[in-house]
Amino acid sequence: MAHRPFRWPQPLEGQEARIWYGGDYNPDQWPEDVWDDDIRLMTKAGVNLVSVGIFSWAKIEPREGVFDFDWLDRIIDKLGKAGIAVDLASATASPPMWLTQAHPEVLWQDYRGDVCQPGARQHWRPTSPVFREYALKLCRAMAEHYKDNPYVVAWHVSNEYGCHNRFDYSEDAERAFQDWCKERYGTIDAVNDAWGTAFWAQHMNDFSEIVPPRFIGDGNFMNPGKLLDWKRFSSDALKAFYIAERDLLEELTPGRPLTTNFMVSAGGTGMNYDDWGAEVDFVSNDHYFTPGEAHLDEMAYSAALTDGIARKNPWFLMENSTGAVNWRPINYRKEPGQLVRDALVHLSMGADAICYFQWRQSKAGAEKFHTAMVPHAGEDSQDFRDVCELGNDLQRLADEGLLGTKLAKSRVAVVFDYESEWATEHTATPTQQVRHWTEPLAWFRALADQGVTADVVPVRSDWDSYEAVVLPSLYILDEETTRRVRDYVARGGKLFVTYYTGISDEKDHIWLGGYPGSIRDVVGVRIEEFAPMGSDFEGTLDHLDLTNGTVAHDFADVITSVADSARVLETYKSEPWVGMNGVPAITVNEYGDGKAAYVGCRLGRDGIAKSLPELLDAMDIDVPSVAGNGDVLRVERTNETGDVTFAFLFNRTHRSVTVPVDGETIVASLAQANDDGTVTIDPNGVAIVKR
Repeated sequence: MAHRPFRWPQPLEGQEARIWYGGDYNPDQWPEDVWDDDIRLMTKAGVNLVSVGIFSWAKIEPREGVFDFDWLDRIIDKLGKAGIAVDLASATASPPMWLTQAHPEVLWQDYRGDVCQPGARQHWRPTSPVFREYALKLCRAMAEHYKDNPYVVAWHVSNEYGCHNRFDYSEDAERAFQDWCKERYGTIDAVNDAWGTAFWAQHMNDFSEIVPPRFIGDGNFMNPGKLLDWKRFSSDALKAFYIAERDLLEELTPGRPLTTNFMVSAGGTGMNYDDWGAEVDFVSNDHYFTPGEAHLDEMAYSAALTDGIARKNPWFLMENSTGAVNWRPINYRKEPGQLVRDALVHLSMGADAICYFQWRQSKAGAEKFHTAMVPHAGEDSQDFRDVCELGNDLQRLADEGLLGTKLAKSRVAVVFDYESEWATEHTATPTQQVRHWTEPLAWFRALADQGVTADVVPVRSDWDSYEAVVLPSLYILDEETTRRVRDYVARGGKLFVTYYTGISDEKDHIWLGGYPGSIRDVVGVRIEEFAPMGSDFEGTLDHLDLTNGTVAHDFADVITSVADSARVLETYKSEPWVGMNGVPAITVNEYGDGKAAYVGCRLGRDGIAKSLPELLDAMDIDVPSVAGNGDVLRVERTNETGDVTFAFLFNRTHRSVTVPVDGETIVASLAQANDDGTVTIDPNGVAIVKR
């Protein structure tokens, strides 16, 4: 997959390159007498970049064809003269009322045909030619007005595409879906084959008979091939809209880098962000913490996946939160220290920019309770003091040479696939308790428990260059990925494969002959059926014990044969009537010059972690003891020659942890460097060591 050349926002004239630091800035929410105070506080905090104009269409174009740039000119000029660069939005994220009143046909429709009315945001159709015309007129006006502005260092194209308008079922979308299918398949017969329309009399004679997967009645089941393609199409339709904006802006402002903010998280699977990553000049991401015990690990996992999408080029954390968000049923606060620590997690994983939503907390509107760099309490607040502390830390790290380093390549890669997630979301599967996205996160966390910080990489990346690779519930294996799996192991690779991997091809057609169809010989097992588990009916199987003391929940494979080249490590223990007693659960197979382990059940993070020592030994993978073991998440950034390394040490526990360090501790948040060559890290703390 070809990627656009990497281009990064350059510093303002006369400034040195720094770690970009700031956030979304919405001066149009405030009277102008607040602006000067904003800039004073930004300077105090070390802010050097803000994103402006994201939701300002109605302010910039108050009436059709009438543009008001005066207010925007004034604030950009103030910012630039204070040494604060501008990431300027195309402002197309939400259309103004005058547009939707004049052209209600731009509003998207849900699967029942109900129209999304104005009143929030992203109420537009990605496939509307009318909306595209108006949006590109705005892009043209913005580009022509700001093409020579020295303070604008990047374009922020729209905002969080698909956050609310991922799916549109309108007539515009129907026509676009038909065209997409024609381009993808060429003939209607090929579509019929891909969707398996021989089942339930769904055969189509012409592309005009293709309709979106609209409401088909409660309790019914949509054609899975069609639904998978609809998700592909919807991601592509939004991407095409982005590309239209991007290309116009680039034509008028050549040389200025362009991006749009993704929403990569463990469960953030609406768009195929790896596919989108090829279309931006630099990857940027919005990430919001998961409350509770998974907070740190999920953040590190998501940042690692963002780095994988960026192919280890620097990436931009466009949004995160200083504390609570506003959109969950319960909006938990961050604990002391987490504001600084969370930012440094993203930095450790390859981000060269740390930004927040937003600069000043709103006093009105739907996001008024979303925390910000300047909270409702104002300058005299712990959050703002932490914001200033973080600014100082980023300045120190830049001075020490962090820029120019990248996330060091791990020995182990955990593979993630957006399309496998989409396929497992269908409502007619062996169990609704299993989705692809949870298993990569569980493996990332379990490996961290063993002191291994894995890379998280998309399925179309170079995962086959790693010493060891995990394919966690990778439901779809097309022919090309199957070939790569075979070649990787045959050449000496160490592969971990789990349940629910290699079930279908890219059309969601089952690989026949027993699971996992296309790589049975690689893993050395054959599965005839699945054994889902649950408690929704009294007396059903709700778990399976393994001989190593772990417990499987939700899903297990019924492995009926094992190759002579394979060794069974663990089996199930159950009552005879269950039919699973003695059935293999974990195996290791020799294939070519490599080995493939198979974990045939859902063990969760704890069960995987407990099983890993034996598995790693059987796979001949040596994991050297690391400082802190699983108590500390260790992430390294290094330069190209490897002679400069920054080690980020994050405390994963709720107690203080003391670990030896090799080098100088240059940043310590809730941490203390000791005279004996160790560092003590408190809960929510981090130490950064340079060597």
